[in-house]
Amino acid sequence: MLKDEMIPYIQEKEIKELINKLAKQIESDYKGLEITFICALKGSVPLIADLMRAVNLPQRVDFVKVTAASDNLNEDMVIKITKDLSVNITGKHVIIVEEIVDTARTLLFLRDRILVAQPASLKILTLLDKPARRVVKLKPDYVGRVIDDRYVVGYGLDENEMGRNYRDIYYLRH
Repeated sequence: MLKDEMIPYIQEKEIKELINKLAKQIESDYKGLEITFICALKGSVPLIADLMRAVNLPQRVDFVKVTAASDNLNEDMVIKITKDLSVNITGKHVIIVEEIVDTARTLLFLRDRILVAQPASLKILTLLDKPARRVVKLKPDYVGRVIDDRYVVGYGLDENEMGRNYRDIYYLRH
């Protein structure tokens, strides 16, 4: 994918400002506590790396990978965990980190899966929230920015696995 096929949407400087704002909110909410970030692979890797450095609290991180595919027979979504947690989160303050929340199907599945482990608290953080695409009732606790229903690429977001490494976020020309 070529960047000249895309229109700049959110630049690196603004992304950093959003992350710093989110970090300050987390530090205020969890003052003096240890937190455990759960990073949803693959798109949230740039976000978790920057967020961990911005949050000045004791912290752990773990990674999960949740996949969703359409069941061809009746078009239901089949959601499964392909990489599960490797740390014990029972009694811990947990924050799920997502680069974007749109339909929220897989995020709801992940949230419910994590709640089974009985964390002390569970919050959801997203850099970008796209509520126009929501199909399940779920609202992130920490939102960097609400966006319109656009297909965005960059800063972890991809188009066929390409573009995750872009420092800025773009949307595709139509």
